[in-house]
Amino acid sequence: MAFPLFLSLFQLLLITSPTLIPFAYANESHRKLSLSSSTLNFPKAQAERLIRQLNLFPELEINISPGHPGNLSGSRIVEKQFSLSCLGDSGATVEDLGHHAGYYKLQHSKDARMFYLFFESRKSKSDPVVIWLTGGPGCSSELALFYENGPFKIANNLSLIWNDYGWDKVSNIIFVDQPIGTGFSYSSDKSDIRHNEEEVSNDLYDFLQAFFEEHPQYAKNDFYITGESYAGHYIPAFASRIQRGNKGKEGTGINLKGIAIGNGLTNPEIQYQAYTQYALDNKLITQADANTLSPLVSQCQQAIKSCGPDGGTSCRQAYSICNGLFNSILEIAGNINYYDIRKQCISNLCYDFSNMEKFLNEKSVRDALGVGDIEFVSCSGDVYQALITDWMRNLEVGVPAFLEDGVKVLVYAGECDLICNWLGNSRWVHAIEWSGQKDFEAAPDVPFVVDSVEAGLHKGHGPLSFLKVHDAGHMVPMDQPKASLVMIEKWMQGTLPVTGIADKLSTQ
Repeated sequence: MAFPLFLSLFQLLLITSPTLIPFAYANESHRKLSLSSSTLNFPKAQAERLIRQLNLFPELEINISPGHPGNLSGSRIVEKQFSLSCLGDSGATVEDLGHHAGYYKLQHSKDARMFYLFFESRKSKSDPVVIWLTGGPGCSSELALFYENGPFKIANNLSLIWNDYGWDKVSNIIFVDQPIGTGFSYSSDKSDIRHNEEEVSNDLYDFLQAFFEEHPQYAKNDFYITGESYAGHYIPAFASRIQRGNKGKEGTGINLKGIAIGNGLTNPEIQYQAYTQYALDNKLITQADANTLSPLVSQCQQAIKSCGPDGGTSCRQAYSICNGLFNSILEIAGNINYYDIRKQCISNLCYDFSNMEKFLNEKSVRDALGVGDIEFVSCSGDVYQALITDWMRNLEVGVPAFLEDGVKVLVYAGECDLICNWLGNSRWVHAIEWSGQKDFEAAPDVPFVVDSVEAGLHKGHGPLSFLKVHDAGHMVPMDQPKASLVMIEKWMQGTLPVTGIADKLSTQ
């Protein structure tokens, strides 16, 4: 989840604890928030609280381990093909489904290994290559794999069931555990923990270079970067790194065709300002509440402006102030599930993703994946905290260059998500300064239709698309699996919006 922990999903992760920044602050004199040392140290504790709300209990706070599976000294990538027993019909039209798990030894690290899973398309190896990045920051992409858009779902008895709407039906898809310390990705050296998007994007770029060396038959395929929540930071930074590498003729040229951000955190200054309006529109707060919170909105905006591109104390302060605003809204709204306002969190439990941890800790599964005794860290509070000064940075700044280069940009958002809500995402997309801005603003909202039912509203011009998805929260592929598959397929084909009878999957 991308802002709080998926904050991605998964996804992927984020707000401050009411006990740390009390709502009384907003109701009293609206004085400027005083940042004590205890306030500045809250992010890790907050991340751990958010992890528990997903019913996840990783054994380690971060994946720092002295051991590793296999000998990576002779090769940058160690990969194996694997097979897991799965119920139902895959729907594949090829005889041999290629499922791969591997480790990449990060080139610019002391001792870091990045874990990934690669699923060849059930339809055609000529389909686009897609990489999925779960947010958090610090949550494993296996969350998306098993609960959103991967080939399988996990049943209550821990058996696997084919996902009829997995994105591997229309793409060759890669799920990566990153940043280092997340999921099965690990290091023996704490200096390999990442603190900003430059480090994160360099690791992903180096991984992709090695991946296409290992799989040269896919190097010419169209390539798309996708993800959700805090991946709203990762994705633009990664795409910029690819563009720089392509233009500088570094290594293998990457055929980048587009980026898709789901319920992401990309431009915090604009998105945090949208919280009160979204909450008001959805009757989570009253107009009087919104008026009371107005000074906090202004303080948040000013704090974000002071957060420069290099991070630092001002960015940490902005995180504390702005998440104080968000937390104040939650104090009013009660036990609302901020990933999906249609739901309530019961006894501090908002979702139950515990079967993923149980499944990945089974010996037969670990043997199949080749991870040996490496711990699986579903979500890492340490990785979350390490990126706190990165949180309030504006990653929209790189998007205009993609659009001018003809790289497609899709921003989609489930309408029931509060934390990375559709309103804030729509506002930052409309604010992008590019040659097609006025035409995009003038474009109409067009129904996005799936099975003859309106599944969302689409607005687009040239390479830029925004899609508001109905009846979905923070994790669109989980809440609307078929609509998300139609969306990603049609977008990659350049045929969004789906407005009439042509709303059937080409895979059917």
